[in-house]
Amino acid sequence: MSAPRDPTPHEFAVPDLDRARRTGFPEVVYGAGKTPEELRSIAERLLSADPRLLVTRAGPEHFAALKGLREDLAYDPRARCITSGRPAHASGVVNVLAAGTSDLPVAEEAAITLEMSGVIARRIYDVGVAGLHRLLDRVEELRGASAHVDVAGMEGALPSVVGGLVAEPVIAVPTSVGYGASFAGLAALLGMLNSCAPGVTVVNIDNGFGAGFAAARINHGRRAASASGDPAGDSER
Repeated sequence: MSAPRDPTPHEFAVPDLDRARRTGFPEVVYGAGKTPEELRSIAERLLSADPRLLVTRAGPEHFAALKGLREDLAYDPRARCITSGRPAHASGVVNVLAAGTSDLPVAEEAAITLEMSGVIARRIYDVGVAGLHRLLDRVEELRGASAHVDVAGMEGALPSVVGGLVAEPVIAVPTSVGYGASFAGLAALLGMLNSCAPGVTVVNIDNGFGAGFAAARINHGRRAASASGDPAGDSER
């Protein structure tokens, strides 16, 4: 595969400046483990090719190092995401459900990823199965979405319940929220992998970004199919 290379490569990073052409979105940067100086160097090179920037797992020190690169640079401390170049318009809806407030950092990472991808993220929070009425009270809000991102820790039952209520794909995100025997999210992961509800797929523990990106691709595929006249792309119900 031939692709334009970063004209000023450094030994610690070679940004993929051609990613947006191939996949529709620029390379996303994982901030954890990078020094502020390294992150600024990477961000400068990525922004030279595309105004859209998404950095996940970033800290305040990373955001401080990036200040001045773009006027619209923003930091969400809960999601730990740095963004710039957010699309002015969005098309399609993906629901982002969180079982509890403690799951919101992962849910917000998914929601911000969707918004950066040009998708409306409909947030439906604090609907865990321990209070099933909270989810059932909001069932009508689930309608008309292209996909559902369900974020839950503890026993991770939320995606199985949602999977029995909707016709669209459900992307389950286990979180590391829970007490000792949750094994930092392993219990939720195994529960979701063993879901008896059809149409549930699972990403890694705390991987809100991966779930949001996958849901955005599902949404864009459905929108493209709908625009071409394919009834399979019609998400209106």
